[in-house]
Amino acid sequence: MKKKDLEVLLSQFQSFVQPQVKLEQYQTPSSLAADLLWDAYQKGNIQGKTLADFGCGTGIFGLGALFLGAKKVFFVDIDARALALAKQNLAFLERYLHVKLSVSFHCGSLSSFTQKVDVVFQNPPFGTKDVHADQVFLEKALGSADLVYSFHKFSTKKFVESFAEKRGFKIVEVYQYTFPLKAQFYFHTSRVKNIDVGCWCFKKN
Repeated sequence: MKKKDLEVLLSQFQSFVQPQVKLEQYQTPSSLAADLLWDAYQKGNIQGKTLADFGCGTGIFGLGALFLGAKKVFFVDIDARALALAKQNLAFLERYLHVKLSVSFHCGSLSSFTQKVDVVFQNPPFGTKDVHADQVFLEKALGSADLVYSFHKFSTKKFVESFAEKRGFKIVEVYQYTFPLKAQFYFHTSRVKNIDVGCWCFKKN
C-alpha cells in the first residue's frame, strides 16, 4: 500500500450535499487528508489504535484511519445529515475491504461525548462564524486523548500552541497546508479562496 492508494480511496467518498454556513462545512481535500493520515500511520499513531474523529463531517479522517488499520473509530458530529453521509462512506469502505469495521456514531455536541481514546483527529470550524468554536474543539480533544491532531488557521499559531502547552501538551509536529475553500455559500465572491492552515500534533507530557 502507498500513500497514493489512500488518496485515491478518499477521493471516492461522498462530500457535503447541503453544507451549513454556521458549521463551516468544507470538504477536506483527499490529498491533504491522505498526507496527514499517512504520516501518522508511518509514525505508529493509527494502526491498532482507538480514535475519535471530532466534527467528522463526511468522515474522511476516521475512515482513512480505519483503512490504515485503526482498531475502532468514534465519529462525532452535531449534524445528522453529515453523519448520514459518513455512514454511506463507511458502507463503501466496508464493501471495498470486504470486512465489517468497528465504529460508533455520536450525533450531538462535543460535551455529550465522554469516551477516552488513544488519538483524536479533528478539522473543526475555525471560529469564523461561531466565535471560539475552534477553542471548544481543542479543549475537548486535549481532554479526550493523549495524542491529538488538530487543524486551525495558521494565523492562530501562537494561541493554539499556548493553549495546548498550558494543558500539559507538547508540540510533536506542525504540518502547514494551503486549504482551498471552494465557493459554496452566497457570500463567496471567488471560485476558490486559499487559506493557510496548520495541523498540530500534540502529545501529553
